[in-house]
Amino acid sequence: MTDVELKPDISPQNIGDLEEAKGAVAKLRKAIRHHNYRYYVLDDPVISDATYDELLSDLEALEIKFPELQSPDSPTQQVGGKPQDELGVVEHPSPMLSLQAVYNARDVRSFDETCREELGQEAVDYVAEPKYDGLAIELVYDSGRLSVASTRGDGETGEDVTANVKTIKEVPLVLLDQEETPHPNRLVVRGEIYMRKGEFEELNRQRGEKGQDAFANPRNAAAGSVRQLDPKVTGKRPLHIFLYEVSELDGYEPGTQWDVLRMLPRWGLRVNGERNQRCAGADDLLAYHQEMAEVRDDLPYEIDGVVYKVAQLDAWETLGTRTRDPRWALAFKFEPRRATTTIEEIAVQVGRTGKLTPVAHLAPVQIGGVEIRRASLHNQSEIERKDIRIGDSVLVERAGDVIPQVVKPIIDERDGSEEEFHMPGECPVCSAKVVMSEDKKQARCPNFNCPAQIRERIAHCASRQALDIEGLGHKRAQQLIDAGLVLKLSDLYGLSQEELVSLERFGEKSAGSLLHEIEQSKETTLPRFLYGLGIPLVGEHLARVIAEKWESLDRLMEASQEELEAVNEIGAQVAQSVVAFFAEEENRRVIDQVRQAGLTLENPYTEEREQPLQGLTFVFTGELERWTRDEVKRYVDQLGGRATSSVSGQTDYVVAGPGAGSKLDEAREHNVPVMDEGELLKFIGEHHKGVELS
Repeated sequence: MTDVELKPDISPQNIGDLEEAKGAVAKLRKAIRHHNYRYYVLDDPVISDATYDELLSDLEALEIKFPELQSPDSPTQQVGGKPQDELGVVEHPSPMLSLQAVYNARDVRSFDETCREELGQEAVDYVAEPKYDGLAIELVYDSGRLSVASTRGDGETGEDVTANVKTIKEVPLVLLDQEETPHPNRLVVRGEIYMRKGEFEELNRQRGEKGQDAFANPRNAAAGSVRQLDPKVTGKRPLHIFLYEVSELDGYEPGTQWDVLRMLPRWGLRVNGERNQRCAGADDLLAYHQEMAEVRDDLPYEIDGVVYKVAQLDAWETLGTRTRDPRWALAFKFEPRRATTTIEEIAVQVGRTGKLTPVAHLAPVQIGGVEIRRASLHNQSEIERKDIRIGDSVLVERAGDVIPQVVKPIIDERDGSEEEFHMPGECPVCSAKVVMSEDKKQARCPNFNCPAQIRERIAHCASRQALDIEGLGHKRAQQLIDAGLVLKLSDLYGLSQEELVSLERFGEKSAGSLLHEIEQSKETTLPRFLYGLGIPLVGEHLARVIAEKWESLDRLMEASQEELEAVNEIGAQVAQSVVAFFAEEENRRVIDQVRQAGLTLENPYTEEREQPLQGLTFVFTGELERWTRDEVKRYVDQLGGRATSSVSGQTDYVVAGPGAGSKLDEAREHNVPVMDEGELLKFIGEHHKGVELS
């Protein structure tokens, strides 16, 4: 265990004594240097970016408060980590600075105000760009040929990765030379090397098959790939590049950063033309941040915020730089998705198919404005691969709406009290003997009548996306099971008012309400019922795909694996799962009993009905009052249209709500009609009343 305190608990505003400040500064510098080494050299960070920024901010505050403690070798005077000598060291023609990072709108407005005041202008134009979560790179072209490629390193010098970068197909070895814009004699351009999310997942899958450790995230994968000592390894990795800044450009004098971004592609250099945007003032900057936060999870690459740059290049010199960051640029980061906490215990959950899943119970921690108390550990194999133990300090990640994941343990923090975890040999609910696969990736309770499985099946079937029985969640389902009233789905339709009223927390009104919901659920659609059955591997989307091909449940129940596999989007595993589910006599018996209770299944895909949005493409921006994002996508899809995340020449309509951002400007540029939610419904007319969000 290292003697470095990973996150010193220091409040600069409460320190007034010089000796106390010396001790605090020493702790902070030691911690920051340790994290620089983990991040820049090992590609193995153990704290979130937000926590790192907080440490650096505390150190800067103390050095300002106590000027006598300032030092030229302080981390506040340094951009990044020390380059690796094994790759060779390159001196940058001019420093590769970091960016000041902020996390709230107030600081963005303050940035805009400072720029306006110092430039003596009433308004300042900006260029906004995504902040890529990759590896910063500098490319030097002499006489149109790539001569040097280097990493950021410590800002003054970086690692020489020229041979490796030359294997990346998106990096031109020779610049294009067009008649109107011949390539410059010398060009120094900077950007980011990254790996796409899907390619990252496939790379990790392949590494797993070979028994190699998985990369923690796409950034680590990209950085590790570029820093290989053997260029052949780099050449086999799926790497990409976006270029976004020029530090030297002989023969040209572009007036704005936007001019630079338009000029680079003429020489064969790749920029993100789709997502870069011009902004006029703080309101536009904030709207861009909101827009990118909305589409973040839909992008094929990782971003952790946005970058703002003053558009006029001559203003960059006027505004100047601080020691480690320019005053003409700012990074507005998204809410952090990672944090460090402690595993207090590991519990085992039993799902509706009998699958056993270990779940970490965590000391509560805030991630992205949400308090996180639990995180999935997936399976015994994953726990052993990551060497996760009860009592460990761990790095936890929350991506979008996905259940939080434990990225890795912080081994340096162990004190010997941590305990290894082993999947139980018996089901924690019914005590049936657990069946575990040889690779330890699957553990199941084989007892179909296990109370935990019954509860999960009932709650799943009653969910909004399935039979939509309001008021029948996990707790109510467990109560009905414990009372012996419900042991399978069909038992719901035999419940009586008297039975429910006899239970705790049930009165005449609540009992009647639940029975009404159950009665209403008898009239549903085939895709909803298929999803509600909980067939392994069949989610909402595949349930609709299946319903489009089979007009009735009876026909589907007799379908062969070959017939299922012939359907687009249905693979062998899904086909096997569907056939196996309907081959199980108990499943067929439950379905028959539900039908006898009065269940009727309508298939919306076999009816001839008008599609008011047929062939139309929509983009939604701002806050929606009537729908969630998922709901509106399903709604548009069922009416024959398509919802996308970005405006283009193929967009037919933009639907804007409160807080709509730059997509409105893009709509005007592409002459795309704009409407609000009310106008959309009016456009659809009466057709929307007959469409169910199945």
